[in-house]
Amino acid sequence: MSTVVAGPAAAKYLADFGADVIKVEAPQGDPTRRMGWGPEVGDSFFWSILGRNKRCVTLDLKTPEGRNRMLALIDEAHVLIENFRPGTLERLGLSPAELHERNRRLVVLRVTGFGQYGSYALRPGFATLAESLSGYAALSGEPDGKPLLPPIAITDEVAGIVGAFAVLAAVRHADQTGEGQVIDVNLLETLFQLMGPLPAAYEATGYQQPRLGSGLPWTVPRGTYQCSDGIWVSLSATAETVAQRLLEMIGVGDDDRFRTSQDRMENREELEALVEAWIGQRTYDEVESAFGAADAALARVYTMEDIFADAHFADREAIVEVDGVAMQNVVARMSRTPGKIRHAGLPQGFNQESLNTVSGWPPLDDADDSESDRKSDP
Repeated sequence: MSTVVAGPAAAKYLADFGADVIKVEAPQGDPTRRMGWGPEVGDSFFWSILGRNKRCVTLDLKTPEGRNRMLALIDEAHVLIENFRPGTLERLGLSPAELHERNRRLVVLRVTGFGQYGSYALRPGFATLAESLSGYAALSGEPDGKPLLPPIAITDEVAGIVGAFAVLAAVRHADQTGEGQVIDVNLLETLFQLMGPLPAAYEATGYQQPRLGSGLPWTVPRGTYQCSDGIWVSLSATAETVAQRLLEMIGVGDDDRFRTSQDRMENREELEALVEAWIGQRTYDEVESAFGAADAALARVYTMEDIFADAHFADREAIVEVDGVAMQNVVARMSRTPGKIRHAGLPQGFNQESLNTVSGWPPLDDADDSESDRKSDP
């Protein structure tokens, strides 16, 4: 019963690997049905992806009928995912404590902007705010430019992965003990987790990472560079052996300014200027050939057009067409229990029949063997 991206993404990852996910929507429908691009008639591409592999039902939880139907679904569920502001689930009469009285092994994933408690808990929980408060925006952008926010829903998507991971850990515990629990996942701490050693560096030394464009403080050179024919490339020299091969290639292998990683960090601007000039004097084909011969790390900066034309993406079937919509394939490839996209997001449903529209799924009110199977095999 979550909306937009983070909560539904967690459910999407679970559904991709076989979980029977029921999407519960309010009468007005999930906002992603109308978000961004889509066909002339029907729901958005965003919904087709986030709603994939899920059954759909529409319930008005402000009515006794809708709440009772929701409770009936929860009674048979292993997991409930919600992303209301803290306290909303309780006001609906669906508090975790009440739900655990009915279904002891239920796992409740609560996804919010800032967590179930704390000074910011009741603030609007948008990823934009988390990206600002986590320290991410302060690092992002050119040295003399303004802080930048990510141009994709990266915080929501990562929070979805964290949520799915936590659900699996909690379901594992429930399988072993019969006890459910509440999972508190929030956007702010999810993105803050990605700050790596920066909190430790600040606490110990006062270091605050400046905006470095595409650079990293501990890896020089690293960034994006334009070839003489206008094509952009990116490179990284994180591994010392790669860095040394790159330096030899551009003719500064014996330069004491760049001998060690620490030397390169201290002389960042000089080395970056040399790399930028070297690449800028050569075409993309020349640059790619030289990096290949040196076994150094380089990649062309791809657009979506490039991705769709790329052989590696095709070899991996990284993009699949499902119900007329091109979308990313399942994100992890498992040898024994591979994930599968069975269908794109379904039209909004308003009744019990909508739960039975997907071939192979029994009605929830069937009291047959499939019902008991569903209780024992999430």
